Amino acid sequence: MTTHQEEKNDPTSIQHLPTKDEEEYITPDDVLKGAQQATDEELKMTLREAIRKYPTACFFSTLFSCALIMEGFDKAFITAFFAFPAFQKRYGKLTATGDYQVPADVQAGVNGGVSAGQIIGLALNSYLADRFGYRRVMLGCLFFMVCFVFLQFFANSIYMYLGAGVLLGIPWGVFQVITTTYASEVCPNVLRPYLTSLVSMCWSIGYLLGTGVLTAFLKMEGQWAYRIPFALQWVLPIPLAIGILLAPESPWWLVRKNRVADAEIALRKLRKKDVEDDEIARTLSMMVYTIKIENEMHTSSAYKDLFTGVNLRRTEITVFTYVIQELCVPLLSFVVYFLQQAGLPTSESFKFGLGQYSLAIAGVVVAWFLTPWFGRRTLILSGISFVTATTFLIGFLGIPKGNPITYGNAIGSILLLQYFVFFFTCGPVIYTVVTEIPSSYLRSKSVSLARATYNVNVIIYGQLMPRTTQKAWWNWGAKSGFFYGGIMCIGIIWGFFRLPETKGRTFAEIDILFKNNVKARDFPKTKVDLANQTVSRED
Repeated sequence: MTTHQEEKNDPTSIQHLPTKDEEEYITPDDVLKGAQQATDEELKMTLREAIRKYPTACFFSTLFSCALIMEGFDKAFITAFFAFPAFQKRYGKLTATGDYQVPADVQAGVNGGVSAGQIIGLALNSYLADRFGYRRVMLGCLFFMVCFVFLQFFANSIYMYLGAGVLLGIPWGVFQVITTTYASEVCPNVLRPYLTSLVSMCWSIGYLLGTGVLTAFLKMEGQWAYRIPFALQWVLPIPLAIGILLAPESPWWLVRKNRVADAEIALRKLRKKDVEDDEIARTLSMMVYTIKIENEMHTSSAYKDLFTGVNLRRTEITVFTYVIQELCVPLLSFVVYFLQQAGLPTSESFKFGLGQYSLAIAGVVVAWFLTPWFGRRTLILSGISFVTATTFLIGFLGIPKGNPITYGNAIGSILLLQYFVFFFTCGPVIYTVVTEIPSSYLRSKSVSLARATYNVNVIIYGQLMPRTTQKAWWNWGAKSGFFYGGIMCIGIIWGFFRLPETKGRTFAEIDILFKNNVKARDFPKTKVDLANQTVSRED
């Protein structure tokens, strides 16, 4: 039986990669040779071959992503409850029009509180995940989420509901990063866009289930109309915790911690059982060599490295790529409440919400077919451009003073089309890009910072959306499409000049491209020499 001894030296110099019969010491030249072979194998690997070789990685990555089904289910309540009659009557105020409304400033406070909690969770994750690994942090957050749902369930005022939202935001913030980073680190390059975009699908599944539950309880009166949906949040955490307890840790995290032997064990669990030792050794060599490149670039896991040298550019791209996503979805995120304020009956607004999330799930499936043929950059820029144009169209539809139901249905149809296009273009692809751009050492911190910045924008939009659309405030209604469409144009301009194409690149190749300061639009035309860490222009 093979014995595994934890490597005490720098894993980028000389380390052991045990075979079945003996421990074999490998020189740095052997590591380079193994890394080159593993890179070639990974770039040639087909989707079918990757699924066959990494079945367990697919399963556990999907299991981690299912935490976002739970988060989407919960977060569907945050905004949709503001259009929910029983909730409005319990926590809202009687308006001059004779109906109950939760005041716009309170709505903004709840939305901002949830986003603030997520920012706290993201900040904690960037430290905790680096120190304790992905599995332990996920298990801890599932436990705390179960506890915080009690506060939401027993809330006797809108402010207690707000406090529960802040606390729930903390584990939600952690889920947002760990799910994507774990997915990107347990699979080969060809599987990465599928498993990372699955994160987007899981969110939509959660929102669909949450909105469906609210629709089912729409005609129910009294406190149990909203307390029962709260209680359903306790269903998923226990089975998820059991599955995550059995999952292997990310081999990239283990290599960064100089636990090469443990990384080998994790790789064996992530791959099919009959994998050859040489293939495992080559994959480990590729990981070790990638860490070596980053060490030569003086990269570590310290926060200051996010803003120094070449990592500053990588941080900018990661952050702005995430922010672009929020710039595109202000009307989509509040679709139920937005349509209600535009004049549609509550039941019709919720039906549009169900249609929206169903199309989002279908959109991710379409994206899986488009991703192999189109680059990440192409899909993101195309999606932003379409959403921007149709948002301006919504603004024009807000100008006429005709039947609000007619225009409300037209606007709702455009929003459904927007959501579908968004989710087969930029929506799911963004989760792939933000895990590919950062260095291995800084991946968790970069994605955490990007998601935190995203949530700052959520807070800003959370303040603006109720005020721009609610009749009791600015009453812009659909005309707010002009305002939000103008902001989206910023994303198009930035993406065109700054967003690089990372399709078909390993983490080591991306490191070398940034190390050599290759321009964003030149990424697809540049050839990488792994041994010399140099680049050349392809003809």
